[in-house]
Amino acid sequence: MANQLMTVKDFARAALPRLMEHLVFPNLIYKDYSDAFAGMKGDTVQVRKPVVFTAGEFDQEKGVSTHDIVESTVDVTLDKIATVDVGIEALQGATSIDDITRVFIEPAAAALAQKINSDGLMLYQDVGSCVGQAGKTPSALSDFAAARKQLNKQKVPVSGRCAVWDPEADAAFTEIDAIVHAEKCGSTQGLREGAIGRVMGMDNYMTQAVKHHESGTMTGSVTVNGAHEAGSKVLKLSGAEGSLKKGDVLKAGEYTFAVAEDTDLAVGQVKVTNELPAMAGGEQVELISDHTANLCFHPMAFAFVTRPLTAPGGVESYTTTYNGISLRVVRGYDMKYKKEMLSMDVLYGFKTLYPELAVRVLG
Repeated sequence: MANQLMTVKDFARAALPRLMEHLVFPNLIYKDYSDAFAGMKGDTVQVRKPVVFTAGEFDQEKGVSTHDIVESTVDVTLDKIATVDVGIEALQGATSIDDITRVFIEPAAAALAQKINSDGLMLYQDVGSCVGQAGKTPSALSDFAAARKQLNKQKVPVSGRCAVWDPEADAAFTEIDAIVHAEKCGSTQGLREGAIGRVMGMDNYMTQAVKHHESGTMTGSVTVNGAHEAGSKVLKLSGAEGSLKKGDVLKAGEYTFAVAEDTDLAVGQVKVTNELPAMAGGEQVELISDHTANLCFHPMAFAFVTRPLTAPGGVESYTTTYNGISLRVVRGYDMKYKKEMLSMDVLYGFKTLYPELAVRVLG
């Protein structure tokens, strides 16, 4: 019978490589993981933020200016468990390991990856920098150029840049002449596989998990209320009515800001995720309308944090870890419903580390 063909160890070791193949966003960003077991969902761990330096110009008269190496930490809550659970009887029709892989392991790994990707891409809400036009799908090399320019203006490191695009943008990009006629430069990968590949210094990927943002209801003739010092994360508004949602983008002059939390505009001020520049006051403020939130970023902009789940008592379980991903498989008995269960799950959390290392490309 199928439930005698494989142990939970076999299930876990077969599923983890397939899970990693389906992951997109977590494989592109900073990973923090440990072999130490976490207790349960909701636990908080301290994650070291990658050290960031600013290079300066050498002054022969003054000599060098040294940097202090300060490793700061952020708290990340392991608030997500992606799980797929089936009754053992659902596998009884499988007569071989290949059958079990086809009917359970492969689709379960794909489902786990889809949820993990989807949860991670909610971090778009922290990214206030944006380019493009809301409601218009990116479709030309100029869209890559605009994202590259903005990343350059934000002094994002050149090496390691990545981008994730929704299916609409991906389809449009694969019709660009430079990709369609890739065979002229000696490679036919773009033509044969529809691959975007590396364009203008960014490795580009498609994922169905890219989010569509529905904006809040801010109305009125809205302006910045008074002068603001550089570095503040509270934007004061005048003339605003309605409400804003977390992840909304406000444009004031040449700058854009992401709203940090749902806000009733009756309070007259809004918390934002990125630091404000010095502002004189009186600048017109507009709310960017509904849009798809494609992302271009450096890996250090975001973190994927995972820990192995502990083995529950009284049941058969096995946890395996590779390259920052831990997967647990548990086989137990549900006394309430009197059925044997097989569960596959992953414990994790996401965190934005440096929102200034990313840009939202509106679609």
